[in-house]
Amino acid sequence: MENQVPARIANILINALKGGVVPRVGLEYIAVGRAREIEAILHDIDMIADGGASARFIVGKYGSGKSFLLQTIRNYATAKGFAVADADLSPERRFSGTKGQGLATYKELIQNLSTKSKPDGGALPLILERWISGIQAAVKSETGAEDAEFDRLVEARIYEVTASLEGMVNGFEFARAVVIYWQAYNQGDDAMKSNVLKWFRGEYASRREAKTELGINFIVTDETWYDFLKIFAVFLVNAGYKGLLVIIDELVNIFKIPNSITRQNNYEKILTIYNDVLQGKAKHIGFLMGGTPQCIEDRYRGIFSYEALRSRLMEGHFSTDEIRDLQGPIIRLQMLTQEEMYVLIEKLRDIHARLFGYTPTLTHEDLVYFLTVEYNRVGADTHITPREIIRDFIELVNILHQNPDKSAEDILGGNSFELAKGGLSDEDIHSEFEEFEV
Repeated sequence: MENQVPARIANILINALKGGVVPRVGLEYIAVGRAREIEAILHDIDMIADGGASARFIVGKYGSGKSFLLQTIRNYATAKGFAVADADLSPERRFSGTKGQGLATYKELIQNLSTKSKPDGGALPLILERWISGIQAAVKSETGAEDAEFDRLVEARIYEVTASLEGMVNGFEFARAVVIYWQAYNQGDDAMKSNVLKWFRGEYASRREAKTELGINFIVTDETWYDFLKIFAVFLVNAGYKGLLVIIDELVNIFKIPNSITRQNNYEKILTIYNDVLQGKAKHIGFLMGGTPQCIEDRYRGIFSYEALRSRLMEGHFSTDEIRDLQGPIIRLQMLTQEEMYVLIEKLRDIHARLFGYTPTLTHEDLVYFLTVEYNRVGADTHITPREIIRDFIELVNILHQNPDKSAEDILGGNSFELAKGGLSDEDIHSEFEEFEV
C-alpha cells in the first residue's frame, strides 16, 4: 500500500508527524494496531445509522495514539455517509462556562462539520443545499410539476419534513430557519442565506439581532447548543446522511479548570449527554470524547470526582489491562507493542522514500536497532510514546536522506548499536521480529 501513497498525502503525513500532530488525511496508510478498539467503535456507528445513539470515552496518555484513533474514526465515518463535527476543548471552549465557552465549542463543531465531499470542514451550506436538491428531485420525479406548481409542492414537502423537527426542544425555531433558507435559495437571496447560516453557526450576539434580520426570536446559547446538535442529527438524516458523529478531544481542559463549581457544571453537561444516549432521548448521534487517564480518574478534579458520572463509567471487577471490556463506556488505549511500532516505522520509511524519490536504505536490522535504542532510553518503559518514537524516526530518515554518505550506525552511534543489542545476538533480534522480516 505504501507505494500507492500520493505525493501530496505523503507530504502531509511526514510533515504532520514530524511536528507531533495527527494528520487529517492519509491515516489509512499508516494505521497499525487498534483493530479491536476500532471494531467496537464501528459497531456504535452502525447503531447510530439505525437510529440509536452512543457515547464513548477514549482514554490514553499523551502521545499514545488517542487523537490518531479519533481521526481514523472521523475519516471512516465520513466515508460511510455520516456528517462529523469535531473540536478540541481549550480554556475558551468547554461544555459550559460563564463567558460563552459552551457556545464557543458549538461554533467550533459547526465550523468543522465535515462530510465525504467536504472533508476539511465548512460543510453546512453544502448540507442544506443537498437537502433542498434532494427534495426538488423527489418532487420532480413523483409529480412532473413545473414552475409555480413545482415550487409550491417543494415548499409543502419542506414544511412536511421540518414538522418532524418541531416536536424537539428548540425544534420549531430550527425548522423555521430551514424554511427561510429554502425561500432565500429559491429567490436567489444570498444575503438572507448568509444570515441563516450565521444563525445556524451560533454567531448572532443577541435575540434582537436575529429577530431583526431573520424574524426568529431565538439564538443558540450556552444552555441550548447541545439540544441543537440533537436536532442537527435528525435533520442530517432527512438530508440523506447516516447521522452525526461528534468528536470532542482534550477533556483535560475541564480537569484543569481551577474553580470546582465550573468543573462540576461541565461534568453535569457530560452527564446529560451520557444519560440522553442511554435513555434513548437522542437519535442518530454519537459522541466520542478523548482524554488522559488522570482527567478521567482523578477523584478530586477529574470526571470521577462527579459521583453520578463515576458510578456510570467506572469499570466492573473483572476488567484488567490484558482483558478489557471494549463494549463499556471507556475504551482505554494501551501503548502500541514493539512489534506494532516496527510495522509503523517500516511504513514510514517507505512513504518517506516515495516522497523524496529514493530507494530505502534502512535495513531490517537498522529498524530493529533504532527501536531498541529508543526503548532502552532511561524511563522509556513508562514514559516513551509512539509520538516521540515517530518524531525521532522521521528525524533519522531526514538526516540520512540529506547526508547520503552517512549510515544509521553513524547517526545513532556505534556504541548505541552495541548497547541497543543489550547482550542479544543477531539471531535473537531476528527471532523477536521474524514475522516482520523485510
